[in-house]
Amino acid sequence: MEIKVLHQIMDWNEDVSEDVKTELASHNICMINVMGSPGGGKTSLITSLIGILRDRFRIGVIEGDIAGQADADRIAELGIPAVQLNTDGACHIEAMSIQHILPELPLEDLDLIFVENIGNLVCPAEFRIGESLRITLLSIPEGDDKVEKYPLMFTDTDCLVLNKYDMLPYFDFDEERICSNYETVNPGAPLFRVSSRSGDGIKELAAFIAEKAETAGKAGA
Repeated sequence: MEIKVLHQIMDWNEDVSEDVKTELASHNICMINVMGSPGGGKTSLITSLIGILRDRFRIGVIEGDIAGQADADRIAELGIPAVQLNTDGACHIEAMSIQHILPELPLEDLDLIFVENIGNLVCPAEFRIGESLRITLLSIPEGDDKVEKYPLMFTDTDCLVLNKYDMLPYFDFDEERICSNYETVNPGAPLFRVSSRSGDGIKELAAFIAEKAETAGKAGA
């Protein structure tokens, strides 16, 4: 019975995810699901990307947290429409939550929405939220064993961002191990080496996102 209920929940989420995707397509909006561990630098990465992409795209942000408002306030200070989505204990964002919160954003005035998912390398990978693009972030201090321990997160993503790359000299981090494991579970998917602090690699990641956003926008037109 428990397995049957789980399948029903997942199927229901997939249906809602498709509804969200249809809604966003009607506005020619590309939504990006940013996933990674707590403290991995998701908010800093999003703010860095906004700095590069805002001249080309009208951007909004949905900040997912179990509780609190700090990250949404930080984004709003940039003059970007931002809404806080608190899950009150849930370890991931579901499509229904996105569907409910989308009306709080000015959809007619947006081209691109970043969703910062809950800090977690397990549950967010299992739930589609209507996104056009998935980004998985792994910071150098987290260690080089994460692809082996949490394969779904790295298999079901459009790219991997090695964040805080400027810290590589200070940690016992086997970059070759990560690259090899990632290539095994997600062959051909791009990997970006990024430092939000120095700005290294941000332009390359932004260019990748811009290309995907343009494609999604044309598909929805």
